[in-house]
Amino acid sequence: MRARKVPLRKCVACQEMKPKKELIRVVRTPDEQVLIDLTGKKAGRGAYLCGKVSCFKLAKKSRALDRALKQTVGNEIYDQLEQDFISVEEQFLANKELISDEDE
Repeated sequence: MRARKVPLRKCVACQEMKPKKELIRVVRTPDEQVLIDLTGKKAGRGAYLCGKVSCFKLAKKSRALDRALKQTVGNEIYDQLEQDFISVEEQFLANKELISDEDE
């Protein structure tokens, strides 16, 4: 049986290519909301970030999400995303370890 191809995505902050499951997706929904999508299946334009707070801060500083989502992301939305990102980071890392255990 052939090995399955792993989809790769690029982090908008550090520009590093990683498997899709190792990145956190930030999505701009059709009704112009910007939020974190842990499932990776919400409708809208997506941008991917590494699961590290340092990458999020780099994206905030360089306004990388503005370019990736093709919409101006206000400071209040960046602040809200930063709080969400920190709270989601632990859950994301736990899911990542769980997926790694299943692959072995």
